[in-house]
Amino acid sequence: MKKVLLMAAFALGCISASAQESLTLSTYQGTNIAKYNGKTLPVSVSRYVFNGWNTIALPFSMTEEQVNETFGNDCRLEKLVGVENDGSNIRLNFQNCKAEGIKANTPYILYYTGETGTKKFKSDSKAVVDATAELTFTAEGTGETVTMACARMKTKAQGLYGILAKDNAEATFVNVDDITSGFLATRCYIQLSNGNSTLLTTNHIGSDVTAINAVAKANEKVEVYNLSGVKVADNVNGLQKGIYIVKGKKVMVK
Repeated sequence: MKKVLLMAAFALGCISASAQESLTLSTYQGTNIAKYNGKTLPVSVSRYVFNGWNTIALPFSMTEEQVNETFGNDCRLEKLVGVENDGSNIRLNFQNCKAEGIKANTPYILYYTGETGTKKFKSDSKAVVDATAELTFTAEGTGETVTMACARMKTKAQGLYGILAKDNAEATFVNVDDITSGFLATRCYIQLSNGNSTLLTTNHIGSDVTAINAVAKANEKVEVYNLSGVKVADNVNGLQKGIYIVKGKKVMVK
């Protein structure tokens, strides 16, 4: 009988330990989350954010309500939706997407209006996904592939672009070769396929869709991109119904 009770107690202890499993995500060195992949469990995060634009990517999702609760109702969340050849520069088109919340393993830029410092947030039920966090687009006419990716572990900065705290008022991505500390975990960077001499400019697109005729005239020569950042036309004539990016704006063809 005593042996049975001991075995029962051991089993209950194992169940209790399993039920109490949780993940504390390191936003400095990074966390190997492979063993948590597919599990739903409590997640704790402490992340340093600057007043202004920051980058962020997480291995779990957050609703718009949770984003507002953590970073304030006035925060802005934007996702890279395309890139354009802007002469000798490359324009990064970011679109407001806070209504969708944060999706797991998706790179974002986040505008924070509060005081610079550490934000702590915890959830009792997050589905953790171990996957690559990146978005890739091609700038037509330059042959340049632009990838926005997350530093899942602390990453050396050589050859990469990032938002420095001193340049974060406009979400300016600059070459950070000279920053020896590199990118800390959960931060995002831009990588170019053909080197690091290109100037990157940032364009912010609102969440509202604009009518096509409010942006471009029928015969006007303009570069038209789909939402994946691929150029599809040199003017707006003959476009099929859908949503496109024209002059950095999200437009609709009815």
